Amino acid sequence: MVRGRIDGAGLTSRRLPRPGRGAFAVWRRNFLVWRKLWGTSLLFNFGEPFLYLLGLGFGLGRFIGEIDGMRYFTFLASGLLASSAMLAATYEGMYSVFTRMVPQQTYEGMLATPLDVDDIVAGEMLWCATKSFMGSVAILVVASALGAVQSPAALLCLPIFVLVGLAFAGPAIVVSAVSPSYDFFSYYQTLVLTPMFIFSGVFYPVSTLPQWLRALVQALPLSHAIAMVRPLVSGAPPSGAAVHLTVLVLYAGFGLALATMLLRRRLID
Repeated sequence: MVRGRIDGAGLTSRRLPRPGRGAFAVWRRNFLVWRKLWGTSLLFNFGEPFLYLLGLGFGLGRFIGEIDGMRYFTFLASGLLASSAMLAATYEGMYSVFTRMVPQQTYEGMLATPLDVDDIVAGEMLWCATKSFMGSVAILVVASALGAVQSPAALLCLPIFVLVGLAFAGPAIVVSAVSPSYDFFSYYQTLVLTPMFIFSGVFYPVSTLPQWLRALVQALPLSHAIAMVRPLVSGAPPSGAAVHLTVLVLYAGFGLALATMLLRRRLID
């Protein structure tokens, strides 16, 4: 695609990210586009978790009663809040980024300006985190209206939604950077997203899993996101908060570095 801004033969793609203020320009560009389609976008991010909340929360919740000392409705709502942040960031980082990169060739135009790939990746990750925030807040409002939120401490989830979005944005952009087409995304959805959604504690406690599977799940970012969100929604202080936040920050940082390196290779080298 676009060539230029090369520090030396093959060195550009291996350099650590150094995004600048241009990242906010990329974020603002995406926001202005989203503003024209905000209704459809929010409906997409809001619809599926809302159906899970109603169907399983009210239906299955009547039979289950309580889990870990909290109503199943609250247990489920907290898991859906974290998973909706995951899905919003992931789909934005895959489908929207790939669309801007390949069919629309938006990034070629950006690279003709003072922006570089580092700015583009950082700006896209910020936008993915923004979409996570907006989608999760919508679910939080509905969950509160339905009585699933047990404490005002749930407001502390707001910055966590942003961090969860950053943690999942990087890996999603990595997938976009290596994808030859939209069809490639089905591998990530089937092999990564779906198992994470099922096993990370959205619908039942991770403690019920076999020991070997529990150890694997504890390495996944969604389980740490849920471990932060669930206590706050139910009114209990989260235990091990430093560990959970550190894992999410590491996923965000590693995702930024790898996504930037791979996108440099695709767009420049």
